[in-house]
Amino acid sequence: MKKIIKYMMIVLIAGSFLNSCETADLDLRVDPNALSENQLDPNLILNSIQFAYVTNMQNYNRLGSQLTRIDYMGGRNYFNNYPGATFSGNWARTYSSSFNGIGNNAAVGLWTNIQNIEAQNELDGTGKFDFHVGVGKALQAHNLLLLTDYLGTAAFSQAGNADEFPAPMLDDGPAVYAGALAMLDEAEALLSPGPAPIGASDFFYEGDTDKWVKFINTVRLKAAVTTGDSGTFNSIIAGGNYISSAADDMQFQYGARQLDPDTRHPVYAQNYTPSGAGGYRSNWLMNNMLNKQDPRLRYYFYRQVDATPGADAPADEENLACSSATPPLHYDGFVYCFIPEGYWGRSHGNDEGGPPDGFLKTAAGVYPHAGRFDDNSFGSVGLGLGGQGAGIEPVILSSDVEFWRGQNAIATGGDAAPFLKAGMEKSIAKAEGFAALDATADKSIAPDEATVTAYVDGIVSDYNAATGDDKMNIFAEQYWIAMYGGGAEAYNFYRKTGFPTTLAPNWELDPGPFPRTFLLPSNEVITNSNLTQRTDMNTQVFWDTNPAGPAFPPAN
Repeated sequence: MKKIIKYMMIVLIAGSFLNSCETADLDLRVDPNALSENQLDPNLILNSIQFAYVTNMQNYNRLGSQLTRIDYMGGRNYFNNYPGATFSGNWARTYSSSFNGIGNNAAVGLWTNIQNIEAQNELDGTGKFDFHVGVGKALQAHNLLLLTDYLGTAAFSQAGNADEFPAPMLDDGPAVYAGALAMLDEAEALLSPGPAPIGASDFFYEGDTDKWVKFINTVRLKAAVTTGDSGTFNSIIAGGNYISSAADDMQFQYGARQLDPDTRHPVYAQNYTPSGAGGYRSNWLMNNMLNKQDPRLRYYFYRQVDATPGADAPADEENLACSSATPPLHYDGFVYCFIPEGYWGRSHGNDEGGPPDGFLKTAAGVYPHAGRFDDNSFGSVGLGLGGQGAGIEPVILSSDVEFWRGQNAIATGGDAAPFLKAGMEKSIAKAEGFAALDATADKSIAPDEATVTAYVDGIVSDYNAATGDDKMNIFAEQYWIAMYGGGAEAYNFYRKTGFPTTLAPNWELDPGPFPRTFLLPSNEVITNSNLTQRTDMNTQVFWDTNPAGPAFPPAN
């Protein structure tokens, strides 16, 4: 029965990610019987908490990747691309507020459901549901940090108390950060003694509370590196109890089921269809990796053709309209439309229509979406091919932590080279491990150990020899490549440092200011009389102390 419930929840999440922009919250559900708190099943509530968190992470990863060219962003104007509805789903899943016309019983998210389990735990009096509450608070704390990073503000002090605060005021960023960190303390106190899951389904660590404590400490690292708190960061690293190996990676595992319900990675489901691949891969990222001969290239992307119009094949205005166009002046020195060797994607902001290129353009590969490994077969995508969609949603990986350590070293005048090396090695090993998912691929074409070692050593050597912006660009580009499939933290790093400065420009010469935060969620603005929608996306989060746009970030 638990597996059936799990599959039912996964399909609701997967559906929410098929569109390029979140427009509907498919994860909401209404309690038809208005059950009281002590009648709700804590195990099912914990399921809802976990899936609300994963769905929010999908959106953070998508937005962070689009804005930093890790993924393709369609639409020339930033403000028009990201309206107030962009964060309505995340807000609803965070606070369990009404959304899309569903009433106040739409308690599907984090805050209200954690309160429900906490109330039952207090009524029981034995700590029976300590595991449930601890996991819920750990996930909620991480979610609140990211919500603050992306909006600059969030509800905290007046949240979860609709009777007293039906229209909660929003707290400033430092207050929410402090509240989230206090919530992590509460979660650790509950999980450190190692409480039993009591029948709960733990979709991340299978009830291993030691790994949950590592996750909690790693979220603290995330907060410390974002705010520049090197003292706290170094103290946690010295303790050694954080995500430092792939065995502890925080990730969500998808399944390979196509129907009744669909449990596959949403990006796989969009790319491996009877009508070909949907969506586009980022030209900037593919070109960067191709030029460097990055060993992860064949894992990240699957080419359906061996040549690209305009590059090493004749221009094709029907399927790649820009292949015969002259690049505008602001693209001087950057890839505008096409990349050779069949890497067929789109550049940042390209809003050209949807041609019949489903069996021509580059599709998602075997990592992390569980598509096909690129073995130069140049076949078509289709249902059930490759890893069948049994990929992962990266949340926090051990490779991320190595780059955070490098970031902290740079900020304190230390040497980031060892962390750059470790981050690349862990990222490459992670991608290589996914090759086995594509049982029919010719793995002999995969980069061998000597090739990988030479690549890593070469990048580190270039880093050590570089100075100034060149040095930071090498570090940031490798951080970006390692984050492929995730990307939530790329947006933070970019606003905090302005690197890499090598990012390709927007398709439009003047796309408007780069978003420093997003608009407030329209569902909350409409129902909360204390809120007024922003008129731009220029508000800077408290840890972003850089100059205002358009001077910063320089690549935009």
